[in-house]
Amino acid sequence: MKTLQMFFLFVFVPLVNSAPPIQQESLQFYEYDTDAMGSLIQQDYEMQSNDIRKDGTNVSIDTSLRLQGDDSDGNAAPTKDTNLPTCLLCVCLSGSVYCEEIDIEAVPPLPKETAYLYARFNKIKRIAVSDFADITTLRRIDFSGNKIEEIEDGAFSKLLLLEELSLAENRLLKLPVLPPKLTTFNANQNRIKSRGIKANAFKKLTNLAYLYLGHNALESVPLNLPESLRILHLQYNNITTITDDTFCKSNNTRYIRTSMDEIRMEGNPILLAKHVNAFSCLRTLPVGTYY
Repeated sequence: MKTLQMFFLFVFVPLVNSAPPIQQESLQFYEYDTDAMGSLIQQDYEMQSNDIRKDGTNVSIDTSLRLQGDDSDGNAAPTKDTNLPTCLLCVCLSGSVYCEEIDIEAVPPLPKETAYLYARFNKIKRIAVSDFADITTLRRIDFSGNKIEEIEDGAFSKLLLLEELSLAENRLLKLPVLPPKLTTFNANQNRIKSRGIKANAFKKLTNLAYLYLGHNALESVPLNLPESLRILHLQYNNITTITDDTFCKSNNTRYIRTSMDEIRMEGNPILLAKHVNAFSCLRTLPVGTYY
């Protein structure tokens, strides 16, 4: 009998006291102190980071940790990403895009529903047809204070809703073809000469009310100004002469230009008093030098 008891003790006691391998590892894990545990986690991250592909969709753990913002990297210089979406580079708000004073050199890709674009005081040199090919909802564009020298033919041809366009303070030598519903066009402070404006540039703009061409190099007043025009600024150009048909109609002495409220021609070499008949249809005389 004693022999059987000794046999059972010898067989069952080891089974009760020994734990399975996984349970032993688990117990050992919770016994680590903080420093040792952190060291093992760091080693594990480093091993895994070597196995993760950087193919544009998967980001390594090391990169992920850096993106979370480690204090030790807080003073690192930001990287320049030229492919940032427009609404991260600019400010997009309720159909308006504000890209002012951010040194962009080209028109950025715009959201399809953009109605108002403000891109003043940048370094844009050229406007291409492709810049607005898919943006037919634009109503106002302001490119004031850039370095625009060239505008491709047809760049604004699809902008059938455009009402206000400013190209002031640029380097234009000629005007582009303008969209038909413009009410305000500002090309002050460029380098435009009279040969840079086509004879019928403004004739079909039947809604145009405000035309600003001051501080350019015009030798004459543009032809075929629309009847809708209220304000015309031509100050500080090189205008030396005007005719009886410039503002009025020489073959119709009863004609009155009823919409015109203001014409500025100061700073030109012309003496306006020599061309009295040229103003007979106006309700107010142009501002300028008479004597």
